[in-house]
Amino acid sequence: MVRTQSANTDDDLRKRAGRIARRLARAYPEALCALNHETPFQLLAATILSAQCTDQRVNLVTPELFRQFPTPEKLAQASQHDVERIVQSTGFFRAKAQSLRGMAEKLVSDFGGELPRSIEQLIELPGVGRKTANVLLGTAFGIATGVVVDTHVKRIAHLLGLTRHTQPEKVERDLMRLLPRKDWVCFSHRLIHHGRQICIARRPKCRECPLLKLCPRVGLPPMPD
Repeated sequence: MVRTQSANTDDDLRKRAGRIARRLARAYPEALCALNHETPFQLLAATILSAQCTDQRVNLVTPELFRQFPTPEKLAQASQHDVERIVQSTGFFRAKAQSLRGMAEKLVSDFGGELPRSIEQLIELPGVGRKTANVLLGTAFGIATGVVVDTHVKRIAHLLGLTRHTQPEKVERDLMRLLPRKDWVCFSHRLIHHGRQICIARRPKCRECPLLKLCPRVGLPPMPD
């Protein structure tokens, strides 16, 4: 059977994606979710708060949120004003407070206060989209339902030539196609750490990068001699 050029390209890209994943694993063997949490419920709440906000800021806010509302039942009974007051510094605080309370209320009413372990049920919760559901399932339960695509993953996947897309859902689909399922969860954590430590958006440290030999640096100017 004659193989097409596109098939050869896909095979080559999968091999390169695998090498990238292995180098990231060596560089960041202990990479974990940067959102502080002790329970799956806390992780879900923190992930909702992380929309358009840094993880560092969320980690400053959540201790007080979890102290006052440690369970879905407690958060479901909270007033909008009290939640807004705690999460105000994360931005879009009114919408986030409403999502947190709505998420907790639905967990209590529909799931007995327990977090469901399917992406279809999770995205029914207020404030929960596919990215948030992937974070929860992968980090809290070790269930690989997809690849978490945040701003770091989207940007670096493009630099690495692993996707031509800019829409997160299409970037995710490309990465899921190129990587084995066993790598989906850790790949995101490691690429996020890489984006914060080496592949920094405005000042990438390309000469220090463990991926340099595998990176076409799509969209970046040539490196000076």
